Parts: sequence; structure tokens; C-alpha cells
Amino acid sequence: MSAEETPAPEPAPAAASEAPAKPPGQAPIRAGALYANVFVVATCGLVYELLAGTMGSYLLGDSVTQFSLVIGLYLSAMGVGAWLSRRLDHKLAQRFLEIELAVAVVGGLSAPVLFLAFGSVASFQFVLLAFVFVIGTLVGLEIPLIMRILEGTVSFKDIVSRVLTFDYVGALAAAVMFPLVFVPQLGLIKTSLLMGVLNSAIALWGTWLLADRLGKAVFGMRVRAVLVMAGLFVALGFANRLTTWAEDRMYVDPVV
Repeated sequence: MSAEETPAPEPAPAAASEAPAKPPGQAPIRAGALYANVFVVATCGLVYELLAGTMGSYLLGDSVTQFSLVIGLYLSAMGVGAWLSRRLDHKLAQRFLEIELAVAVVGGLSAPVLFLAFGSVASFQFVLLAFVFVIGTLVGLEIPLIMRILEGTVSFKDIVSRVLTFDYVGALAAAVMFPLVFVPQLGLIKTSLLMGVLNSAIALWGTWLLADRLGKAVFGMRVRAVLVMAGLFVALGFANRLTTWAEDRMYVDPVV
């Protein structure tokens, strides 16, 4: 056989699996558990948004304006949070849990603080929108961080589709339960505090779920999560007294 007739080499066999490789030194993450986190994060986030819109409508009137401002600012703030997430390069698991605790504190106390501020702050609209912006920014930080934490465990197309699916389903659950369950059964202040408790519980659960990625910080994160949860539980127990006291400050005569 002449040199010109030498057969071409056969192509190398394709990789047996397209699954992404795990980062070295890290155990695989339970992706399903993180998807449950996304569901709770989305549910609590939308409840905070609905609480702000409802309180603006109740206290300031003009529900169309209040809900338009709250929804628009909340979505914009989520975009700001997503953009800021690019600046977080290290200790992603710890940053995610710290942000979750921040959402628990700011979001959980949003309704009580706003209710108290209405009777003593002249620019109540500014305070309301400030809470909306901070909560929206924190929630916007969380979803990109979860995607980056899952990177290397699940293929990218599955990460995007599943995380966004649970995010939207959580928003739907909040939209249904808020007017049918939360407000009629708990009221605004208790609903806000309960969502804060759920956020702190997710952060506490995350210290076990992401323990290998937290390293030495795991104990400190658990202590902070327990303290935040305990504080919100105490506030939840005093919610009725807080509501009565806030109402008494709004009116000259006792509320009957």
C-alpha cells in the first residue's frame, strides 16, 4: 500500500458521560435539597413583597400606586443583587447562608418596623421603599449564588432550568397562600415574622447541607442561625402586644 493510500486514523471515542466533574476536595451536594431551599427562598421573598404592597395600601392608600412602586422596585432590586453577585468569588456557601440570615432579619422585621414607623416617621413612603429595595437586593443575590454552588454537580442547563422552575413555583405558592392563608389566619405582622423564621431555618439547615464547604465557619454559622431564629420566635410570641401598642400610638383615643 502506498503512502497516499494510508488510512486516516480513527476518531477518539466520545466520553462515556457528559456529567461535569466535581471540584477537587469537595463532596457532591444534594441538589434536590438546594432546590427545596430555592422554593422556600422564593416563597418568603414574594411574601415580603406582598406584605410591603399591602401595608402601603392600608396605611397610605392608593393601592395601584403602592403595588406598582413596590413590585417595580423589588424586581429592579433583584437585578441589582444579581449583578452584585459577580463580585463574590470566595466562600460562596458561607456568603449564601449569611445573606439568608440577613433576609430573615430584614424581611422578618419589616412589617413590625413599618407598622411602628408609620406613627412616628414623616417620610413613611421612603422607609417602605427602602425595605423593599434591601430585601429585593438580598433575594437577588441568593439565586445566582445557589447556581454557582451547584456548578460542577449538575450540568449547567439542568441548574438553570430546575432552579428557575422552583423559584417560579415558590412565587406561585406565596401568591396563593398570602391572601387565602397567611393574612386571614395570621395577620401581617405574624406573617412577616413567620417568613423570617423560615429563612433562618433554611440557613440553619444549610449549615449541614453545605458543611464541607463551610469548613471551620460551620459552628459560627449555626450559632448565628439559632440566635436569629430564637429572636424571631420571641418576637412572634409578642406580635399581638406589638400590634396593639402600635395601634394605640396611631390614634388619640383607645381602639375598640
